[in-house]
Amino acid sequence: MFHRRDILIRVAGLSSLSLFLKTGLPSNAFAMEPLARAKPGQLRLALAAYSMREYMKIDSEGMQTMNLFQFVDYCRSLGVDGAELTSYYFPNEFGPELLAKLKLHCQKAGVTISGGAIRNDFCQADGPGLDADIEHTKLWIDRYSDLGVSVIRVFAGKLPKDAELEATLTRCAGHLQKVCDYAASKGMTLALENHGGVTATADGLLRILKQVDSEALAVNFDSGNFRSSADPYAELAQIAPYAVNAQIKVEIFPDGVRQPTDLKRILSILRDAGYSGWVALEYEAQEEPKEAIPRWIDELKKLIHA
Repeated sequence: MFHRRDILIRVAGLSSLSLFLKTGLPSNAFAMEPLARAKPGQLRLALAAYSMREYMKIDSEGMQTMNLFQFVDYCRSLGVDGAELTSYYFPNEFGPELLAKLKLHCQKAGVTISGGAIRNDFCQADGPGLDADIEHTKLWIDRYSDLGVSVIRVFAGKLPKDAELEATLTRCAGHLQKVCDYAASKGMTLALENHGGVTATADGLLRILKQVDSEALAVNFDSGNFRSSADPYAELAQIAPYAVNAQIKVEIFPDGVRQPTDLKRILSILRDAGYSGWVALEYEAQEEPKEAIPRWIDELKKLIHA
């Protein structure tokens, strides 16, 4: 079975080879294209566990006010179909029994695990830290696979001090290639999030994406994370065609200035790109989450089903 890049090389043929010989640069035939899908997209509502971080954080004694099982029950109480889980709200030590129990709990509650999230930095140079992050990513690919999750959101990382941007983007893509190959073997997709650092702009994110030869890599669309742009909506429209997971924040930051998100506009950007899948509210605003989240969930339900 050929990788997409192998097929494109054969299709591009002598014209691509000629371009490479003339310029010394790779042809655009290697670049990932927007995902082919029907329009408009069909959306399903989820809640991200990070929204309840002040309750779900684990203290030094391994205790938390709200555990994963209670979070799933909270999603059910809100009438939300999906629950996005996050690796750092799992116990520090656990075995496959917990995953089996959590999977069964979700099934009985009628709540689907919409996606998973981990911590990682693939911009760092080779060394023990990078090796640990790659193994950590593979471990959570295994764990989320056991839970029946098909999409995991991952990060690129920050530009190291005194590092050159282009070399860092290429290095990040190389590290992603390794974990994408592993994710593909499990039938899973890694969704690279626009999360500051080298993905602070749509251009940076897409320059990484298009250097990875894997159908197991796409985009995690986060509506609140383009904070250095005068027009974050335009940046989001650039990445939406590549998205396989979406997170909605109730605030947006043009030129770093906080203002309410135009939720209808965000959902239109996703639909117009043909995005079909989960839209997870990731609440990060100042109001107490248990007070604010039910209102925002009701608002999103109205907009999604309008």
